[in-house]
Amino acid sequence: MNARLHVILDDAEMREIRAIARRNGMTVAAWVRRAIRGAKAEEPAADLQRKLDALRIATSHSFPTADIEQMLVEIAKGYSGRPA
Repeated sequence: MNARLHVILDDAEMREIRAIARRNGMTVAAWVRRAIRGAKAEEPAADLQRKLDALRIATSHSFPTADIEQMLVEIAKGYSGRPA
């Protein structure tokens, strides 16, 4: 299903958008769709509170770990197939 969006712009702004679209070899409609998609892509996928809750839960765990240098050596040994 397609929907129409009616946006009122002043003459100067419309001229500017037409010029930008023309420079990009696009119709005004195509340029506006691209601009809307770009703006939409900048919006977070999930709401901020949900992300903070997930982060709070993840950081509440206490898992065993080792020194980073030791872990890197063990990982490298695992890749080479030699016992750790």
